[in-house]
Amino acid sequence: MNKRIIAGVLLCLAVVLAIAIWLINKDKNTGHELTLYGNVDIRQVSLAFEQAGRIQTLSVQEGDKVKKGEVLATLKTDALKIQQQQAEAQLNVQKQTLIEQDAGNRPEQIAQAKAQLVSAQAQLEKANKDYQRLQVLSNTTSGQAISKQELDYAQSNQATAAAAVKEREANLQLLQKGARTEERASAKAQYQATQANLDLIQYQISQSELRSPVNAVVRARLQEVGDMTTAQKTVYTLALNDPKWVRVYANEKDLSLIKMGATAQVIRDALPDQPIMGRIGYISSVAEFTPKTVQTEDIRTTLVYEVRVYVDDPNDQLKMGQPVTVKIAKAN
Repeated sequence: MNKRIIAGVLLCLAVVLAIAIWLINKDKNTGHELTLYGNVDIRQVSLAFEQAGRIQTLSVQEGDKVKKGEVLATLKTDALKIQQQQAEAQLNVQKQTLIEQDAGNRPEQIAQAKAQLVSAQAQLEKANKDYQRLQVLSNTTSGQAISKQELDYAQSNQATAAAAVKEREANLQLLQKGARTEERASAKAQYQATQANLDLIQYQISQSELRSPVNAVVRARLQEVGDMTTAQKTVYTLALNDPKWVRVYANEKDLSLIKMGATAQVIRDALPDQPIMGRIGYISSVAEFTPKTVQTEDIRTTLVYEVRVYVDDPNDQLKMGQPVTVKIAKAN
């Protein structure tokens, strides 16, 4: 009899407790605030060099705060700097060639060419006279005074002297006219090609520095000094300081109480009396099953909507993945 009484009392207590828990959960969000639970989200960026090379320096560690434009790592550039010097020297030579072509030939060069022509003409005149003299002598003596070999030699000298005169005349004309249009165009094209190559080398040298694109915190350092890296290998992973938001999930009933721009309090478990203020910045229009990492097992199959609470956290108090409680002012 006593056992039945005790069992009945325990059963009644269990029913009362279950009803109390149901009422508490039912009335949890019936006030002016809606309470939800979620985690902090932060955007990340993976940094890698644009080109392959050997890492020379790494300036920051995990957890370090970095500013936009700060140099985080560098590559060795010894080979590139040698190529730069070679291209600069070649460019100077080609530039001087263009200057000379634009300015034309110097008067001294033209005067020298004229003198060479006069000398060649004098040699031709002498060769003509020598050949004529030997030819007359050969004819008057029926070839007895002059051998055929001597006459052929004189004729050869005459032809050589005539060719030299033509060469000197052509050289003088070329100097007087200056460089041809085709030669100028070719020299200019070579200069431009060398300049483009130099620009590329200088760009590659500038890209040997890995800079932070934003203010952020270093989450991971994935390579070390001396490693060979490529454009596909991440060197650092950064967590952006802004924007920062809390991702929570609301069921369809609670969703009607949430409006874009509504104020919210983000409460950390360790510091419940120091809330961080935020605003609703995103409400999903598509329902999804509750993520297992956020909710308990008994409601994982519930359809919910993602809501993002954007916060201003200049002191970097909220960390990525941190669980928090969010209290949202209900819409009227």
